[in-house]
Amino acid sequence: QNLTGEFFPLEPRSAQKAIRIMANSKSAEKRVRQIEKRTARNRAIKTEIKTLHKKTLAAAEGGNNDEARQSFSAFASAVDKAAKRNVINDSKAANMKSRTSKAIKPA
Repeated sequence: QNLTGEFFPLEPRSAQKAIRIMANSKSAEKRVRQIEKRTARNRAIKTEIKTLHKKTLAAAEGGNNDEARQSFSAFASAVDKAAKRNVINDSKAANMKSRTSKAIKPA
C-alpha cells in the first residue's frame, strides 16, 4: 500500500483478472457475462487482424507480389468487418488499410 491507501499488486495483469467484484443484481451479473464474451470475441478479431497484417508485410518484403495482394485483400476484408461491427473505429480501419497499402506498393 502507498500513503493514499491505494493497493498496488505485484501479480501480472492476467493474474489480477481472476479476482472479480461481485455484481449487485441479476442484470449486472448478466452484463458481466456479456462483457466477457464480447471482450473475448473482440480480442480474437483484433488478433486475427494483426496476424493478417504481419503476413501481408512479410509477403511484400519477400518480394512476392501475388501473395502480398491476396493477403492484403484478406486483411482489408477483416479490417472492414471489424469496423462494421464496431470492434475498431472506422478511421482506424481506413488508416490501417492505407498504411498497409502504402507499405506493399513498392514490392
